[in-house]
Parts: sequence; C-alpha cells; structure tokens
Amino acid sequence: MPEQNTQFFDPSSALEHLQSYSRKDGLSAADLMDSRVHGGLTYNDFLLLPGKIDFPASDVVTESRITRNITLKTPFMSSPMDTVTEASMAIAMALLGGIGVIHHNQSAESQAAMVRAVKRHENGFITEPIVLSPSNLVEEVLDIKARLGFCGIPITETGRLGGKLVGIVTARDIQFRDSQTPLRDVMTTALVTAPLGITLLEANDILRDSKKGKLPIVDSEGNLISLLARSDLLKNQSYPLASKKAESKQLYAAASVGTRPADRQRLALLAEAGLDVVILDSSQGNSVFQIDMIQWIKATYPSLEVIAGNVVTRDQAASLIAAGADGLRVGMGSGSICITQEVMAVGRPQATAVYSVAEFAGKFGVPVIADGGIGNVGHIVKALALGAGAVMMGGLLAGTEEAPGEYFYHEGKRVKAYRGMGSLEAMEQGTAKKAAVKGKYPTPSKENTVENAATSRYFSESSAVKVAQGVSGDVQDKGSVKAFLPYLYVGVQHSLQDVGVKSVSALQQEVKAGN
Repeated sequence: MPEQNTQFFDPSSALEHLQSYSRKDGLSAADLMDSRVHGGLTYNDFLLLPGKIDFPASDVVTESRITRNITLKTPFMSSPMDTVTEASMAIAMALLGGIGVIHHNQSAESQAAMVRAVKRHENGFITEPIVLSPSNLVEEVLDIKARLGFCGIPITETGRLGGKLVGIVTARDIQFRDSQTPLRDVMTTALVTAPLGITLLEANDILRDSKKGKLPIVDSEGNLISLLARSDLLKNQSYPLASKKAESKQLYAAASVGTRPADRQRLALLAEAGLDVVILDSSQGNSVFQIDMIQWIKATYPSLEVIAGNVVTRDQAASLIAAGADGLRVGMGSGSICITQEVMAVGRPQATAVYSVAEFAGKFGVPVIADGGIGNVGHIVKALALGAGAVMMGGLLAGTEEAPGEYFYHEGKRVKAYRGMGSLEAMEQGTAKKAAVKGKYPTPSKENTVENAATSRYFSESSAVKVAQGVSGDVQDKGSVKAFLPYLYVGVQHSLQDVGVKSVSALQQEVKAGN
C-alpha cells in the first residue's frame, strides 16, 4: 500500500486553531433574520447551535420582563381566550411563575370577580380582607365561600376593616348551621392575634405555633388592620416561583379589554378589583382606537401596566410605544386556530415578526411577548432567543383541567373545546350569561348583553356579515396545568443548558452576537 504522508495538527492545539477561522459556524440573529436574503421565517425554519455544558440545568434562570416594571420567574403567559383563561387558569399560571390573562368575552362584573379571585388567592399580609359584622348571617359566609373559595372571615363591630375585632368565622363554625343564623351565635371569640408592626416572618411563627388557620393583625386598641392565612404559608412552600407583587405579596392579575368606550367602564371595575396588567386585545394594534386607549389608561391609571398590540412590524410598534405602552404582543395570524393570514392576506411569519419588533422595542426598554405559533418547548426557546420576554400560549394550554369548559369524548378521546376568538362561534356569543361560570361568578340578568370581545377585536361589530378569522375545534386532555407548566419550565432549562447559557438574557446576547 502507498504510504500516507498526511500531516495532522497536534490535538492539543485544537482550541487554538479554532480561533483561526474567520467566521463561526452559526449566523447572528441579524444575519438570519435579514428578510431581503431569507424572506420571512417561522419557528420551524431554523435551529439554535449547541454550546458548551459546564453547569447543571437546574442552574438556569428563566426570569424575564413582560412589561417595563414586571418580571416573571418563568416566561409563560396564557392567552385571553374564552376557552383558555379564566380564574382557575390565571391562578395556576401565577402560582407557577407565569401569568394568565383573563378574557373579556363576558360581562365586566364577571371578569372583575375573576380578577378579585386571583388577587385574594394568596397573600402575605391580606391588607383588604373581607370583613363581616356579628349581625351578618351564615348564608353570607356560604356565598363568599362559593364565589371566592374561602370562609375564614374576621368579624368586627362595624363589619369593616378598622373596626374593633370581636371574632372570626371559619368553615367549622358554620357547619350544620341554619343559613339564617346570625354570626354572633357561631363565631369564635377566643382569638390569637398579632400586633401591628409585626414582621411577616414573626407572624408566620405565631401561626405555626398557634395551629390556627388565620392570624388577625390588630392595633393597640384591638382594631383589625390586616390578616394572615396559614394556607398562604403552605402555598409559599409549594410554589416558590409564584408571580407576586412585591408590596402586597398578592398574585399578579392580568386581564384583557378592548378599545371601545364601554371598555373604559369595564377597566374601572377591573382596576377596583386589583388589576395589575391590562392587555389591549386587538388583532391589529396600530389603530387610533388603541393609541387613544393607551393614552387614556396611562393618564387615568398611571400605575397600571399596559401591554398593547398585536403588532408584527416596527412601524406598528413605534406608534404604540410613543403612546406609552409598557409591553407589546407580537403575532398576527400565527396561532393554530387563527386564519387571518389566509383570509385577510395580512400578517407576517412569526419568528421574523418577533425578532423585528423585539429589536426595535428593546431600544426603548419595552419588552415584547411572542403571541401565537407556540407548539412545544423548542418554539418557546426560539421565541426567547429572538428577543421575546415571554410567550403567550393558547392551544398549548387548552385542554388542561384549569381551562374553561367541560370535557367530552370525541372519536374515543377525552377533549375540551378550543376556538379562536375570530371564529364565528366566538363572534356570535352575545350575552354575558353564556360566558359566566355557573355558580361561581356573578351571573348577569338575561337582558344584560355585553359588547362581544371577538367582534371588537377584529373591528367587525357593525358588520352584518361576519368574516371568520379563526376556527373552532377540540384539544385532547392534557391533565392539570400544575403538572404541564413545570414540564415546560424544565424543558426550557435543559434547552438553555444545551445552548450553553444560564439565563434568558445570556441567550439573547449570544444569539445577537452570533455565538
């Protein structure tokens, strides 16, 4: 055989020789997303290159901003769709580190009740507890339990916060009692209390040692100031990633509204209920209606975070940023049940849209949310890599136990209904009663109709003929979101580990640099 004279480099010089290459294996985000070269790209049109693993996946931090002032520990949001997010989903999302956006295809009163349920679900010191007086009846406690899910209620002489504390009513106190019994006859009067000024840690110790369910906080004259709940302490241990407001320790609550005059009245009820984030829900956000709404909200409710949209271009984003938006939703026609791109011939491939808007909005400190087209963990990571602060999911969360609706069987599979807000079914939903959850949230009278959220979202309220921009279908049972979202969270951690980065911000920096 002829001799081979091939000379190989010394293996120990491999890393040094690597530096001699003029360009790296991959492309930077700017090069990849150059539409003049590659056209528009979806999440399925590219991959991230692996990096070096020198840390465990558990070290990956997924914190990211969704508005100028709100940071989530997991980059997950549920969509404001009437088959995806109501109170149960919003509570679960917040407990697991994300946030759920309660839909507005229902009465304002029902939506406000759902926001209130989220805010009251978990607190540190409950600064605005429900308070009753000794003359209130057992039936009123039962009603509160049915609507809000708890019945540990402090009793003051006046029936108001700040009144002299005289007792507390718990579930055991009202068991087997006639509904017309006054609370003075059933309330517990041997109370364990804590003084005003006590720290949360000290109060937790008293609750633990006293084995009580609730700890009233009183001033020097015995007047009720706030309340602490044992159930919240347990939730703090079970849900360490929970999305909470720093001052009150309450879960973040988000809800959507439209841009019509009636939505200003709706927002007043939502703000009163404790809303933290409002999402302006429109398929095409660059409108005079939305610009006016943003400016009005920022003037009327300056502490309320406003996420505007939807947008897919820099031009659209610029108008809303200039109006005062705190965050932007990106996506038009990219959802699994959205057909806007096909029917209206308007939209943009989602990956290109996310990158373009995020690159522009980032210069003004405005985060973006990738809304639509999220089908798996890989899509989530790609959206984050392109600059999104979070992803908004509809179809991926539909079919879970916390999603609205009842399970039924279709072709042998256990499913729940799932529909686009541009579907004819959603557009035809005209009464608030249909949207309310029976027995748990306020049900308006039959004649009380609401502006349809679906028609206002697509600017078609006055159209005699409705043009569908979404479809209806069903989604297979996924179990509880409390099991599904942790799966997505760990999946994102492992994906970032493969890329060789420990945080979302590091991922975005590496992608931007082309590393």
